[in-house]
Amino acid sequence: MLTIHDIVEKLGLDVKAQGDLQKDVAGCYISDLLSDVMANSKDHDLWVTLQTHPNVVAVAVIKGISGVIITNNRTPEAETVKKAEMEKVTILTSPHSTFDIAGRLYQLLMSGSDK
Repeated sequence: MLTIHDIVEKLGLDVKAQGDLQKDVAGCYISDLLSDVMANSKDHDLWVTLQTHPNVVAVAVIKGISGVIITNNRTPEAETVKKAEMEKVTILTSPHSTFDIAGRLYQLLMSGSDK
């Protein structure tokens, strides 16, 4: 199983708030609707979104999400980073599109490679 650290290295993600980078990532959930993530994400998912506000952290904590990737070169709000650091939630960013990150994550997670 891959860890957040493995994924950060393989996808070249920027760490904006560092939680436990050794957390396992079992899957991925992609949505910009917090209610959808609340209803359908699973424990140890990596959440891919465009959302940058502090409520992202609250949802991640409640659902046991391993980390959050914000795509399309968006930057989390300062309050989001502060809240994520307090809650030990990893927030990552990428200049790539959600589509690109989804494809790359799929390949990584399906191969199970941690090399």
